[in-house]
Amino acid sequence: MKFDTPATTNPIDQLKVIGKPTDRIDGPLKTTGTAPYAYERHDVVANQAYGYVVGAAIAKGKVNAIHVLDAKAAPGVIAVITHENAGKITKGNFNTAKLLGGPEIQHYHQAIALVVADSFEQARAAAQLIRVDYERSDGKYDLAAAKDGAEKPKAGGFGGDPDTSVGDFATAFAAAPVQLDATYTTPDQTHAMMEPHATIAAWDGDKLTVWTSNQMIAWGKGDLARTLGIPKENVRLISPYIGGGFGGKLFLRADVLLAALGARVAKRPVKVALQRPLIINNTTHRPATIQRIRIGTDKDGKITAIGHESWSGDLPDGGPETAVNQTRLLYAGANRMTATRLAVLDLPEGNAMRAPGEAPGLMALEIAIDEAAEKAGIDPIEFRIRNDTQVDPEKPSRPFSQRQLNECLRLGAEKFGWSKRSATPGKVRDGDWLIGIGVAAGLRNNLVTKSAARVRLDQRGIVTVETDMTDIGTGTYTIIAQTAAEMMGVGLDKVVVTLGDSSFPVSAGSGGQWGANNSTAGVYAACVKLREAVAQKLGFNSADATFADGQVQAGNRSAALADAAREKELVGEDGIEYGDLDKKYQQSTFAGHFVEVGVDAATAEIRVRRMLAVCAAGRILNPKSARSQVIGAMTMGVGAALMEELAIDKRLGFFVNHDLAGYEVPVHADIPHQEVIFLDETDPVSSPMKAKGVGELGICGVGAAVANAIYNATGVRVRDYPITLDKLLAKMPV
Repeated sequence: MKFDTPATTNPIDQLKVIGKPTDRIDGPLKTTGTAPYAYERHDVVANQAYGYVVGAAIAKGKVNAIHVLDAKAAPGVIAVITHENAGKITKGNFNTAKLLGGPEIQHYHQAIALVVADSFEQARAAAQLIRVDYERSDGKYDLAAAKDGAEKPKAGGFGGDPDTSVGDFATAFAAAPVQLDATYTTPDQTHAMMEPHATIAAWDGDKLTVWTSNQMIAWGKGDLARTLGIPKENVRLISPYIGGGFGGKLFLRADVLLAALGARVAKRPVKVALQRPLIINNTTHRPATIQRIRIGTDKDGKITAIGHESWSGDLPDGGPETAVNQTRLLYAGANRMTATRLAVLDLPEGNAMRAPGEAPGLMALEIAIDEAAEKAGIDPIEFRIRNDTQVDPEKPSRPFSQRQLNECLRLGAEKFGWSKRSATPGKVRDGDWLIGIGVAAGLRNNLVTKSAARVRLDQRGIVTVETDMTDIGTGTYTIIAQTAAEMMGVGLDKVVVTLGDSSFPVSAGSGGQWGANNSTAGVYAACVKLREAVAQKLGFNSADATFADGQVQAGNRSAALADAAREKELVGEDGIEYGDLDKKYQQSTFAGHFVEVGVDAATAEIRVRRMLAVCAAGRILNPKSARSQVIGAMTMGVGAALMEELAIDKRLGFFVNHDLAGYEVPVHADIPHQEVIFLDETDPVSSPMKAKGVGELGICGVGAAVANAIYNATGVRVRDYPITLDKLLAKMPV
């Protein structure tokens, strides 16, 4: 199905099932422990052996010799795989570093060996017997030190052009009556998902099946085939349940490749789970940034010049953190510039983490907007509203398809009690606590991409959906079931959803906040095909037929839906393909984030007291699961603001706090009451579903809202995340 004109009225608009706050249909499986995750697939193949990964103990250099004889002789050991016996391996399209290192070492904890044994304990014990002779090389591990040597990255990809310019920024900024010029930093962060990267691999002749934890099935299948040098059709990747990903499982990782290599050498199925230190040092992470923001306004607070420069680092041939991109769209201003620079660092690979670009970029921009508002003497919400734009500021002929940012801010201010906020920082107390309220705007773009599905109807009237789409804890099973139920006119009890198998039609996959809108649009397209087949079988004109309550009706005649499949199953398969509407219109989602904090006047301990997000994100397919996505993202935003930081050993080039004891994330006690409000919005430009996404919008701006609340409470402006009490103490009001 080609989607190249805005959606008109269609069966989804009935909202009999879509739009309802429906419990997740996978919830009972997950709460009872019966949803099978990758490492737990004891049912899929017999005689599974265990693999244990050995990571490099240096960050850069080479392996001169790797001694494995003692490990091979250890009890229960079946095989030891290294670069010396792994065979020819190619680097995947989506990987920056090789998944199996040696003799060259590109980063700390790069996998250099896999020990396969009858039990996990035997594999782990034998791994300790491997001895490696390294030749260490000097590396670069400090972004600040490498900043001056950073270069302009390649154009293209998700980041687009690294540099943009409209008007004459330098002249306009120099002439502005009100000026802000400030630098902000965000640290390296890790995904910290609950489920580790884990895989079971089994060969049947030259055919390979992997049960793994992966967000993008088609990407993983293609890269695994490429890495192993085997035909794509010989690989099957299965991932029906994923215990968190946040972008960390978008791409093929070492557990998948090593399980496949181990199974090939051992001649039996092998299962591999990365240890938590390897998850943090071996897989991808969110790179640190240094961001300089300059804002010039006139005396009325209208932005006349806005410039945003960002520096980040990655391995050679890696990519930047696109922290400037939201600044290109969020506020008006005739004179603009953005610049992205990339330094070569020999740290583990930097890549996508929930809302890549916007999350760290808005942590800086939305503090800068508050600072500019204060310099102009204007309320921070009013300042944002004055600088609203209904068109792409870089391309004024290109309007936003929907843009209700001002409505998010106004409604949030009313619901949160913004009028009671003290404009003068450090003036509101509750006993020993200094109280502050902060706001930030959120923006995350709506990305459209092809997505397909297959829908079956059997003689019982059961509708089965098959697509390789994944559910990473987002509620995908449920919204796809809701879509099929709405389209085919049946209850949810008559719908079966099967996901995460590369033998199914290729979907959008889970990432970039594009999963919900695109995958349901693909199911919509397949259901249209099935509706046509049903109508033809029953002798109806498909254009006139209505599907409701398990019946198909046209004019004064009706028939049971199941009757169409009485003789044999009917199948509809199709996908959504997009025209150029995303080029004619800027498609984005928006949020107003509000946070109240308390800061202990004596110790500078910070406590978040309440939070509110008001979101405009197209049609909300399931308000219950959407709210769950947003409050989870808000929680991650609190972590980014107050505690999350990968500490780098800048001598040896590794993340020191590489476990969940040293890498702090929020716990229940850190998170108070959270409220989410969705504006009533449909966006017919986005897809037939008229939906967008909220999974990443919920984190965009939260960190800055926390930072701005801390400033309002204390009068201390911290521009270096995370905001810890040591950065406040010396300047606290007496």
